[in-house]
Amino acid sequence: MKRIKLWDLPTRIFHWALFALVAAAIISGQVGGNAIELHGKLGLAIIGLIVFRIVWGFVGSTYARFAQFFPTPSTIAAYLRGEWHGLGHNPVGALSAFALLALVLAQALGGLFANDDIAFRGPLFSLVGKELSDQITGLHHLASNLLIAFVVLHVAAILFYRHVKKNNLILPMITGWKDVAEGQGESARGGGVLAFVVALVIALAAVYAASGALLPPAPPAPPASAPSPAW
Repeated sequence: MKRIKLWDLPTRIFHWALFALVAAAIISGQVGGNAIELHGKLGLAIIGLIVFRIVWGFVGSTYARFAQFFPTPSTIAAYLRGEWHGLGHNPVGALSAFALLALVLAQALGGLFANDDIAFRGPLFSLVGKELSDQITGLHHLASNLLIAFVVLHVAAILFYRHVKKNNLILPMITGWKDVAEGQGESARGGGVLAFVVALVIALAAVYAASGALLPPAPPAPPASAPSPAW
């Protein structure tokens, strides 16, 4: 056996930060009321995280790159036959990861256009108007149940691997290191400081745009008409 570097630090921070933000977003969405303002800010942070991960999937280290674990029919079939012996995400786990990321991103993007009919309007509400915003809001609420189901399934799969297959997926995502058989793989390479800065700048730009900062300012309210003289 030998120890290799499997997950780089940005990937690990992304993973646990996304878990915390999604959990907080689900809770604040269920609470409603004043928590909706926090819910909206969490959505912006989630968009930034996922954009960072998308960029990192191209410029990050070996096992964080999409090309390393993108599932194909042949790799899925090999995994189901017990013939896949790679490192990082297995093909079925990769399918689950891509589906979860897509759902979380869709939820966060939908929230940009949503409203609660009381005091909250998403930062890009003005681009779609009230009628379309109401439809997006309805889908946003419905998909939240699907997101909760995906999160529960994700946690259940991790527990299954830990207790049934005796494969601890959590520890490498905390430490970055994994013990593997000699000759099974090498430590991750790439994903240096420059790649991190590029991914971070693009993610921050995405959050800035999603916050509505690029939209023209709303027109000023018309001046109140002068009161009619009493006589």
